[in-house]
Amino acid sequence: MNVDWLRKLCLSFPRATEHVQWGNDLVFKIAGKMFAITPLEPAPVWLTFKATDESFAELTERPGIIPAPYLARAKWIALETKEALSPTELSELLRASYDLVVAKLPRKTREALSHPVSAGGSSPRKQHSKAKKTPHRKKKRTPR
Repeated sequence: MNVDWLRKLCLSFPRATEHVQWGNDLVFKIAGKMFAITPLEPAPVWLTFKATDESFAELTERPGIIPAPYLARAKWIALETKEALSPTELSELLRASYDLVVAKLPRKTREALSHPVSAGGSSPRKQHSKAKKTPHRKKKRTPR
């Protein structure tokens, strides 16, 4: 497992994007919300991602897996080494992280994500426009 493997996996999730943030961290997002982070240079942790309450407690008891610095209160975990999890288990946990973040998005955003993007970059849903109201005109007063 390396950064290329991780990129391929994370970008295979629907509408996932990648961004370099905080200098040299590769951040994977859905609708602007993070679901995984990996440093591009050597660092104390190899990968950070969101976990369920149950898996957070279970995983942080395993060697090489710690509560994520700065993000542990939101149930994020950090892998200290690439060998902390098997590729299969990591794939499942990263998909779960993605799904957890999607589930917390506003309903309209989730609905927009479920519609295919057309070549023009907007969804094919019909846009309902409000009928234009004609402005009220004041009656002219006639002098008495």
